[in-house]
Order: sequence, then C-alpha cells, then structure tokens
Amino acid sequence: MSIRFIVAIFVFMMAQAMVFGTGAVLVLATPLSASAMHLMPWVVVLSTIVSLPLSWVLAPLFIVRFAGRPALAVPVGIGRTPRS
Repeated sequence: MSIRFIVAIFVFMMAQAMVFGTGAVLVLATPLSASAMHLMPWVVVLSTIVSLPLSWVLAPLFIVRFAGRPALAVPVGIGRTPRS
C-alpha cells in the first residue's frame, strides 16, 4: 500500500461526511424535502462517488503539508505552544 492510498482512505471518510452533509441539507432544507425518502439514498450513493476522486486528489496535499516536519516530542495542549 502506498502512503497516498493510506492517506486517501482517511481523507475519504472526512470528504464523504462533508459531501453527504451538504447533500442532506440541500435535500432536507429545501422544497425537495417532500420527496426526501426517495432522494436520500441517491445522496448517499452520490456522496460516495464524488468523495472517491476528491480524496485521491486531496491526499498528496496532506502529505506535502506535513513532509519534512519533525514530530513534536511533547504533545501540544493547554498551556503549551508548538515549536517552530
């Protein structure tokens, strides 16, 4: 498994949640809510289909963002600031 594939799996879960949430709000908060029982399965399927290529495209951006950064020895929390 490549690093891109592993990162894409995690990005897929977040991307699908965002796309599904947007689709659910569009269906349930508009006049389409009258036919929500028929449209929500389509929202689920379409959010999965849209999230697959979206996560594959976004994965390298997350890899590059954290590449070359050393891990923090002390976790960042309340009262602590990250090292530069």
